[in-house]
Amino acid sequence: MPNLTFYISADHSDRFTDQPYFTYRCRKLCNEILGAEPEKVHIIYVDVRTGCGHPVYAELFYRLTKWRTPEVMEKFMCELDLAIQQNTGLLARIRCFGSTETQIFARH
Repeated sequence: MPNLTFYISADHSDRFTDQPYFTYRCRKLCNEILGAEPEKVHIIYVDVRTGCGHPVYAELFYRLTKWRTPEVMEKFMCELDLAIQQNTGLLARIRCFGSTETQIFARH
């Protein structure tokens, strides 16, 4: 796990100019802050037509663990926010959703 999805307003998707580096940076945050195994990180970009709200909405689904404390998650969100702003100049809404292992079902 973690699954990090960026919903980007189609009007602003051109602001993600260096997507490979940005992806690398986000993956590194998942590895170093969240302790995720590199092969378990998924990062997805979705262009959307925004009705209202921020031009970027970042959504993280992750497995709850004893070391992913509120302080760790706050650090992750701060670092992700900084990465988004540095890469795009845009302000993003960031939301993180944790699930217990017994509530996660997956294949592959």
